[in-house]
Amino acid sequence: MIRTLRVMPRTAINFAALSVDLSQTGAPAGEAPRVIRLLPAGEFRARDGRPTDCDAWQMNAALAAPLIAAASQRATRYVIDYEHQTLASAKNGRPAPASGWFGSLEWRDDGLYATDVEWTAAAADMIVAHEYRYLSPVFAYDDQGRVTALLHVALTNTPALDELPELTAALSALIPVTATSTTTETPMDELNEQLRWLLNLPVGATADDIKAQLQKLVDQLSKGQGVAAASIDLVTLVNAQEQRIAALSANQADPAKFVPIDAMKALQDQIAALTAQVNGRELDELVTAALSDGRLLPAQEKWARDLGASNVAALRGYIDTAPAIAALSSTQTGGRQPVIETATELTGDALAICSMFGNDPAAIKAAMGGEQ
Repeated sequence: MIRTLRVMPRTAINFAALSVDLSQTGAPAGEAPRVIRLLPAGEFRARDGRPTDCDAWQMNAALAAPLIAAASQRATRYVIDYEHQTLASAKNGRPAPASGWFGSLEWRDDGLYATDVEWTAAAADMIVAHEYRYLSPVFAYDDQGRVTALLHVALTNTPALDELPELTAALSALIPVTATSTTTETPMDELNEQLRWLLNLPVGATADDIKAQLQKLVDQLSKGQGVAAASIDLVTLVNAQEQRIAALSANQADPAKFVPIDAMKALQDQIAALTAQVNGRELDELVTAALSDGRLLPAQEKWARDLGASNVAALRGYIDTAPAIAALSSTQTGGRQPVIETATELTGDALAICSMFGNDPAAIKAAMGGEQ
């Protein structure tokens, strides 16, 4: 059974009955169900013909989303009481013990489900024994019949109550209503709706939820100083942020005009290798040429190569100003075989020496190269 609370801006509170039979949940025999469908999918009405202020109540995946979100943000679990005693206790003074609890809601193709129901031992025994058989969820809906909030659930055996004046009075104390019958939203309702949108809060968010979220925003914008800080123009702040984002987007590097860092480093390494190769070839040519024309001595070769490896320009400057040593760069014969001049005749002194020592002048002439 479902009890509905009509939350209009804010005119009346109505209840209707819609059976949720616990014996039809598919739970194993001898066990109380842990997964229960609370509201059916689509348009639905109570057995007694309600609602009378709209065509039908409505529930779908889109309407279920804020209810599921609100359930996930609750600090306490939803209560399942007995016969709506949570609402009636304010008048009759009796306690309102829980028969069970749940905290998670889930949308399925056929409706909104509570998926983690925990029963008390006493309630579980009574459900298994069929001493209690029906559930009665209490929910709020707008002027189009769309479900907007889930309040609580009751375990009951009266699935088709027509009027519950005691519960009406109890709910009136929990949810303020006005004496007017107009369906026009109040300025405060409109403000709360806009604040929920601005702060990204679910439809069922209360004024306390809105206040808490606003306080977080104030703390963030004031850097922890709260309202004691200088006031902030939120519209100006948002505009400034948009301008910064636009400037960053405009200054963003064009990938077509830049290359990745890895590609640039690889190119630099290739250039360095080619430069070293060219410098090495130039160094070899400089040293070889300088050694060949005497501008460098063989003993200077190692020094010249060390200098050229670190500063080839300095070595080139030295070699350009060093004088060439012709004796080291050419031979006396200009590369031709030397000509040995032969004596055609012995001089007088030579003949005298030959006579003194008894030597044959012809033999001496041959020894001196006169004859081959």
